[in-house]
Amino acid sequence: MDIFFSGSIRGGRQDTETYQRIIKQLQKFGTVLTANNFKASTGAGDDDKDSDDREIHDKNMSWLEQSEVVVAEVTQPSLGVGYEIAQAVGMDKRILCLFRESSGKKLSAMIRGCDNEDTIIVKDYKEADLPAILQDFFTSVQAEAEADEGDDDIEGEEDLDEEEGAGEEEEDDDEDDAE
Repeated sequence: MDIFFSGSIRGGRQDTETYQRIIKQLQKFGTVLTANNFKASTGAGDDDKDSDDREIHDKNMSWLEQSEVVVAEVTQPSLGVGYEIAQAVGMDKRILCLFRESSGKKLSAMIRGCDNEDTIIVKDYKEADLPAILQDFFTSVQAEAEADEGDDDIEGEEDLDEEEGAGEEEEDDDEDDAE
């Protein structure tokens, strides 16, 4: 499963170690396409010095399109993370937003308010609770994928039944013409 992890990069370097721990847990469920975005900072400023803003945007949007799910750490306010979440909503991605209440910050109403307990889930968390939160999220994603596959099979069978029925009607018409 391809996973897009989002977290504040330019404004959230103090959370790099937290992001790395989350990514390590996410890797149990699939490939984290954005893992290299969250390498430990050398302290020299932007880690992506060789890429201009357009390249960074386009690369991340490509990964977002490729991903099956999005997990966003939303404790550190970030325009980029909000933008990625909005894009993911538009792409009908399953989204898990993680917020550390212990930070003393207040989560944006635009993030907390979009939780629909289905395609967009917002969870307050402590790191000790993260394995269970991720397991629940990915179990529900897998169950939904399996249900969708079952629906596709049923629709395919209905299509075949309709095609078979159409052939029979044509045969009946041919018999009528022969009389």
